[in-house]
Amino acid sequence: MRCWQSAGVAALITSLVAAGPAFADQPVEKGLGLQLPVTEVGRDIAVFHNWVLMPIITIISVFVLALLIYCIVAFNKKANPVAAKFTHNTTLEVVWTLIPVAILVFISLFSFPLLYKADQVPQKVDLTIKVTGHQWYWGYEYPDQNGISFDANMLTEEDAKAAGKPYLLATDNAVVVPVNKTVRLQLTATDVIHGFLVPAFGIQMDASPGRLGEMWFKAEKVGTYYGQCTQICGVKHAYMPIEVKVVTQPEFDAWVASQQSADAGTPAPTQTAQVTTPIAATSAQSN
Repeated sequence: MRCWQSAGVAALITSLVAAGPAFADQPVEKGLGLQLPVTEVGRDIAVFHNWVLMPIITIISVFVLALLIYCIVAFNKKANPVAAKFTHNTTLEVVWTLIPVAILVFISLFSFPLLYKADQVPQKVDLTIKVTGHQWYWGYEYPDQNGISFDANMLTEEDAKAAGKPYLLATDNAVVVPVNKTVRLQLTATDVIHGFLVPAFGIQMDASPGRLGEMWFKAEKVGTYYGQCTQICGVKHAYMPIEVKVVTQPEFDAWVASQQSADAGTPAPTQTAQVTTPIAATSAQSN
């Protein structure tokens, strides 16, 4: 897949992520283009969009605009008081059929390998998380860590402000994953179709009742990243965001231990408080 990707472009994207993480973790006001990616698949998507699709779309748009202006000038009533009588031009119709087909075939040479790469979960995964969509919050389970599970509700505006987090994106409990590890997500829903999207990871999939979908990501940079539900799933569709914390392996191990201790009714280790403590969980449950 990377055979067509420009190494310089990939390096530029990586350097931008390192220099400005705020542009990777969440949308910014008046921002243009995709959020900066922190996964390999996300970078491939960005390169495909910026260096394959956009030039083709720009050329087509300019060409169509030029044709439209030419038709307005050359074939208006003043320039052609007598309308032409012909109805077909076989050569022209063949040309304007074959050229779009050729363009789509060219695009498919890049898009099909990328779709396959994003869709196929690697055989070796380091962590599995089951994601369940509800009206209107997300539930998470860690089957590899003795069944750790929790729900994540959106923080109220007051709680988000107090925590220094973005309103409409932050949740009371965040998904915690280790950096540079392959994470498999298994998605389903209990009521209606929801959509799981984290732009910085380049992942998006519907969570459908009665079905179990799979996708994966491998985050390469420590940080907190946000996503949202992408399906119009009801009156509070806009209020079920996704918050993912990418941490080091020791921090992840400490978080797992603290969650297991909490489930067992014993005090959690104090060093993991920043990762694990829910913020205003009671008030956020009202969302």
